[in-house]
Formats: sequence, C-alpha cells, structure tokens
Amino acid sequence: MTTFGRLRRDPVLLALVGLTLLGCVLFFALDGRTLDQVRVYWVAQVPLDAALAYGGWRLRQLAHIRFRRFWSMISFAGACFAAGDSVQALQTLIAPGSPSLDGGAVQTIFFAIGMSSNVIACLIFPQGLTTLRERFVFWLDATTVLVGGGVVAWCFAFNPVAGGDVNRVNDSVTAALVLVATFSATKVALVQSPPMRRIAAWPMVCAAMVQGVATFLPGDFQTLEHPYVFVIRLAPSLLIALGPWIQQVIVRSGEAHQPVKRRPYSLLPYGMIGITFVVFFMMLPETTSSQMYGATVGVVVITCLVAGRQLVAFHDNSLLLGRLDTAMQELRDRASYDGLTRLANRTHFGELMRDSLMRDCDGNGAVLLIDLDDFKTINDTMGHASGDTLLVEVAVRLRAAVRADDVVSRLGGDEFAVLLPGASPDVAGRVCAEILRRLAEPVEIQHHTIVTRASVGVTQARPGDDPQTLLSNADIAMYEAKRRGKGMWVAYTEEMGSRISAEAVLIREMNTAIDENEFSLVYQPIVRLSDERMTGVEALIRWNHPTRGTVSPAEFIPIAERTGQIVAIGRWALREACRQAAEWRSELPGPFTVGVNVAGRQLRDPELVADVAAALSVNKLPPEALSIEVTETAVLDDEESNAALVALRGLGVKLALDDFGTAASSLGLLLTCPVTTLKLDRSFVESINTVGRQSAVATAVSQMASALELGSVAEGIETAEQRDLLRSLGYQYGQGYYWSRPVPPGRIVQLRAAERSPAAV
Repeated sequence: MTTFGRLRRDPVLLALVGLTLLGCVLFFALDGRTLDQVRVYWVAQVPLDAALAYGGWRLRQLAHIRFRRFWSMISFAGACFAAGDSVQALQTLIAPGSPSLDGGAVQTIFFAIGMSSNVIACLIFPQGLTTLRERFVFWLDATTVLVGGGVVAWCFAFNPVAGGDVNRVNDSVTAALVLVATFSATKVALVQSPPMRRIAAWPMVCAAMVQGVATFLPGDFQTLEHPYVFVIRLAPSLLIALGPWIQQVIVRSGEAHQPVKRRPYSLLPYGMIGITFVVFFMMLPETTSSQMYGATVGVVVITCLVAGRQLVAFHDNSLLLGRLDTAMQELRDRASYDGLTRLANRTHFGELMRDSLMRDCDGNGAVLLIDLDDFKTINDTMGHASGDTLLVEVAVRLRAAVRADDVVSRLGGDEFAVLLPGASPDVAGRVCAEILRRLAEPVEIQHHTIVTRASVGVTQARPGDDPQTLLSNADIAMYEAKRRGKGMWVAYTEEMGSRISAEAVLIREMNTAIDENEFSLVYQPIVRLSDERMTGVEALIRWNHPTRGTVSPAEFIPIAERTGQIVAIGRWALREACRQAAEWRSELPGPFTVGVNVAGRQLRDPELVADVAAALSVNKLPPEALSIEVTETAVLDDEESNAALVALRGLGVKLALDDFGTAASSLGLLLTCPVTTLKLDRSFVESINTVGRQSAVATAVSQMASALELGSVAEGIETAEQRDLLRSLGYQYGQGYYWSRPVPPGRIVQLRAAERSPAAV
C-alpha cells in the first residue's frame, strides 16, 4: 500500500479531520449565537492540542535517537497548548463573560511557552551544516528573519494608531512568534536529514502561516459576526496536530527518510525584508514630508534592486552548482560502477561489503565469487565485442538470479561477485544453483548459440571477517570448483584455507629458492634399445628445501606453473642442463643428448627462444645436443606455443612430445607441431605384457613414429619383459628404472663409462 493509502485509512487522522469538520459545521449552524460558537471553538481546541502532545511523545519513542529531543519539545509544546486551552474552555463554559477568541492571561502564558518550545526545537535541531561558512550563512538568514519579526512586533505593539491596547500587544507578540515559528519550521522541513518527511512537515509550516495571516487580517475578518472567522482560527490547530500523526504512519510503515537536496540560497530573508518595508510604510505618519517620503522610497528601491541583483547572481551560481553536481555525480558513478555492465565495481563492492558487515554484528551473510569458464576462447574466436555482449547478458542473468537486496558486482574481466546479506548456507546454495541454471541457458550472439558455464566459490561471513578475507576465501572456493571440473559451485572450508596457506608459504619460499641454490638437477638415462647404450638423459629438477628436505616436483611444479614462477625456474634448469651437457661432451665420447622439460607457461614466454639460444651459445653446445620436451596439453590449440616450437626447431634443437597418448588431440598435433621425437607415456607401459589395449596403443604409437620418421622413446620400463616387447614393437629408445633411477651428474659419467650389460648396470 502506498503512503497516501495508509494516510487515508489511519483512524487517528480521520478522527482529527472529522472533529474539525464537526466544529466547522457547528460554527455555521450556530450562526448568530456567538457565545456558543466561542465555546465550540475552545472545546475543539483541546483534543487537537492533546493529539499534538501525544503524537510528539509517540514519535519520541519510535523515531531515531537523534530526533528524540526534537519530538520531546514538540510534545511539550502540545501539552502547553492543551493546558492553556483547557483552562480557557472551562472558563468559557462556566463563566463566559464577553465572547472572545483571545485567550485570557493563563492561556496566553501557556501559548507563549508552547510556541517558544516549538521555535527552540526547530532552531536547535541539527541542520546538517558541516563547514563554518554554511553555519554562518544559516545563522545570518535566521537573524534576518528574527530581527524582521521583531520589527513587525514592535511596530504593531507601539503604533500610536493602534492605541497600544492589550489586544494589539497580544496580537503583535503572537505575530512575531508565528513568523519566527514559520521560519524555523520551514528550515527543519528543508534540511538534508529532516526529523519528518515533507508530507508531514508542511502541514505544521502551513499552521504557522495561517496563524500569522489570521493575526494580520483586516478588522472585518477579526469580528465574530462571521462563522468563517472561527474556521480560520481553528484550522492551525488541526494542521499542527496532523504533522506528528502523519509522520507516525510513515515510520510505522518502515519508510526511510529521503534526504532533501539543500538549496544553495534561501528566499526567506528577502521575504522578511519585504514584509519589514511594508510594515514600515504602514507605520509612517500621515504628515511625513515629501522629501522624507522620497528618500525612504529611494532607500527601499535601492535595497530591492541590490537584493534582486543578488538573487540573480544566486540563481546563476545555482545553475553552475547544478552542472557541477551533475558532473560530480557522473564521476562518482564512474568510480563506483562498471561502465559495461552497470554493476558495482570492485571498489564500491568492497564498501558495500564493509557497510553490510558493520550493520550485521552477528556476521551473517555470504559472498559468491563467479568466474566464467573458458571465456578467453570466446574472446579469441569471436572477438572482444562478442565477449562484451556476453558479459552484459551475464550481468542481466545474475541480477535476475539473486534476491532483491543482494548486490551484484563485476570485479573485472569475466569475474563477478555477489553479496548476500543475511543469507544462511542453505539460501546461499539455492542462489548458486539458480545462478548456474540461468547462466546455462543458451544465448544467441552473432548468429552463434553459446552456452555459458561458470565456477562459483561461496564463503559464509563470520564475526570479525573483513571484505578482503571474504573475497579471498570465496576465491579459494572458486578455484577449487575449477579444479573439480568447472561448471559447479563449492563452499569454502577451513581445509581449503589450510591448503592454500601452505601453498602460499611454498610460493614465498620458491621466490628465493633459486638465489639460495636450493634447486638441483638429476638425470635419468635414455638408452638405445638395439644395443642398450646410453645416448642421452632427461634432466629432472629437485628442490632441496633447507627445513622440509626434498620437495617432490609433483608438489611444487603445478603451483609454479599457476603462479608463473615456472618461467624463472625453467630458465635456471635450462642453463644448468646445457652447462652440464657441455661438460659431459668434453669428458664422454660420442653423441649425447640432454632433454629439458618446458612447461606450457614457458612456451608463452616471449623470451624463451632467446634464452635457449643464449644457453647454447654461452656453453658452446651444439643445438642437436639439446632436446626440448613438452606435453601435449601445453601446446593443444595454442598458436602462441606452436609458434615458439617452430622458432626453437629453427635453432636446430630437437623437440620431444612427452607423455604422448594421454591427451585428446594427439593425432592432430602431429600435423602442426614440428616435433622430432614421440615419448610413449608410462601408463601404456606398466601393464603392456598383460593388457591387450595397452599393447595396441603402444604398437600404434610406434608405427606412427616410424611412418612420420620420428624418433620413439618408451618411458617407465622396469622389467626385461617390457624391454623386449617394446623393442619388438619397433621402439628405438627406452627410459626407466630397469636401467637407472634419476641420479646425480657424477653417476651418469660412471654409467657411461661402464657401458656393460643392463644386469651389471
């Protein structure tokens, strides 16, 4: 239901309006019976005043703590009005005297106290002014209005024409208080964070204005001969009572205060100056000389011209400030939102997370980190424009998948985040499932149908968590989802955090391992199966950790590839292997080849080819003595890696396709990669004597190598039976524990020198 709908159905508001309408009907029904009209007037005042008092007291309990003092003083003012009007009503009913709408001494005192309480409440209410200049301008305007009201009161109180009677003095005091109250209430209604919404404030402002108009009406409108005089005098009491009850309806409905944009200048002081001049002319004696009158008019005209010129300048400045505010808003918008998807950006998302954590002391809520799977393929194959179109569509679907109060953000690239305030693990899981469901719906881009998948990491907020911790935990869970096969969501656990923490320590230690000479190379012989003589070795890296001992390559190589540290480690291994190969060539007769493993990340390094050329040149090593070993997955559908292999082959080095047969596109690679050797993966060797399928694969690889005039190496040979079978299948070279485990460089010299039977070796 809308605010206006609630107001129309509120019983208190209906009762207040109904009571006032009943009084108005009685005023007209009792026309000519002035005493009864006066009694109705004072009796009707009391419930309206009580409604103001009780409404203010209720708001003191319902409103924000910073508004409580304001509403306490409004309630006190209503109580004063009720007390004074009750005394006057009783007096009118019991001892009426002459009918009059002017209160007696008691009523006048209570009215003055109540009006003063209203004025003070408005004046002491925080105006939201932060700078010294803003406070100075506000109090300059306030003083102008207060002085103007004082001048009006002074003129009416001591004007000789008025005769200085008590009624005129009372009217002048009332007029001054009403003018000040009008100014104060208007100020409260226009501050940026007001105690009440405008719909509630303006009835109270209008009450003061109507009261002031009633005070200054000509004599014919002041007499009690006309019923409408009673209506005009009763209307302010209704209006001022409506304000608190309207605000109560708004507060109970849960609607927040809407900040009011502060105007750069106020017209109130200029209006008060105009009123002062009007009163001044009214007070001029009839015998004023023409010279004095002309001078006075000149002063007034000049003042009005200066004020007009100043208002024009204010208006121009206001337009400039408006354009500046618009520009600032655009800048803030660009600083807070992503330009492509219009989602919150990383900075703004962090601020929203921080605010949410501060509001929710229990730490409830969840954060999702979403990364599109294989988004790079779309950019590479369809162009960045298509990628941007997809990102916009993903943003739309994410908004549709979350709840109304959730926050969706684009952190950058194809990475999104969602803040779920107050969400339990079950709710977070349902949101994740809905996100994956919506993203999986096909989308049409450039006449192509694309099905988007994503990996989602979820973390629950806990007391004391900060935004960076939550994003980090969600990131860990998201990478775990990718590791498990993509297209799924995974919730963060402490075990994941412990594993990542251990990896982080390993990453930091790898940064210094090269400088501390903690890496070393061991070498596994490669023998010619026809005569079992060693023709080369494969270099394998080892990490001799100072406290943990030997760290397995299976533990640190995947981490090094993911972080990019493999480039520096691989560069060191290449140089060390070439240095050792050159040393061996000077000691050992005959051709001898050293194989060095190169990861996919290294193949995409633009310095790789130059590094290989430099290592060969520095060590005076012939290119044919070096074999670069790469896996199928490292070059699969990667033009950049394939170009690097072509350049390496141009240097004259050998290229071996390692672990051949394990990837999905091995046959296609043979047509694009300039390899010289195929190395059969050990998984096809371990049961080659007993499993027919493995024997068939091994046979096919040998035949392909022979047909393409490529060298063939079988890895993982551990028995004489495996050696004999592979030799019979046509494999040229073998490698495995049957001849030797990976050994230090000195042992290679010994093995090469022996050149005896495998059993003796």
